[in-house]
Amino acid sequence: MTLAIAGLVPLSSCDWPGRLVATAFLQGCPWRCTYCHNVSILDPRVPGTVPWADVLDLLDRRHGLLDGLVFSGGEPTRQAELVDAAREVRDAGFGVGLHTAGAYPRRLAAVLPLVDWVGLDIKAPARLYRAITRVGGPTTSADAAFTSLRLVLDAGVDVQVRTTVDPTVLGDADVEELTAALADLGVRDHVLQEVRADGTSSEYRAALLDARRLPG
Repeated sequence: MTLAIAGLVPLSSCDWPGRLVATAFLQGCPWRCTYCHNVSILDPRVPGTVPWADVLDLLDRRHGLLDGLVFSGGEPTRQAELVDAAREVRDAGFGVGLHTAGAYPRRLAAVLPLVDWVGLDIKAPARLYRAITRVGGPTTSADAAFTSLRLVLDAGVDVQVRTTVDPTVLGDADVEELTAALADLGVRDHVLQEVRADGTSSEYRAALLDARRLPG
């Protein structure tokens, strides 16, 4: 197994609602989101620091204590080995959770049959997506994310859609527009998250401070 793992949290009560899990943070992400606080694990060229064998050993020692393993990132679907890793977790008797922004719909489709719960980041209305992800064409990242959302909804996998509200890009009307659009698509669990400044770039922290000073 050559899965590049940047970090491992042995116990989390917040990465999968209602479950006690371990969380593996996979290296690499194709997007460069404004508010990203995991900048150190974005570069896909950086090797992992946690062997997959260590993850399996943790699970083996915590049978009866943990409900599952969450694959987070970075963007975990970037790595093709995710499918085999998820299968090993299932075979060991644990649930599989997945945090994804939907950047790779085809790879998401391949792993979905092995996933019990998805935390899917939908960042903005399509027209504003690139202002947050800062890569690709005007709708490249939005097309991938909303295609992934459709895949998850069609698969019937338990899903929570999360939106980190970036006030440097999104206004109240934009958030309302997105919430309504997601409801129309069939999303029943949509959570708004406040942006966190810790771990972000100094440029973003300054822009965030300015945005929060603006009236309204």
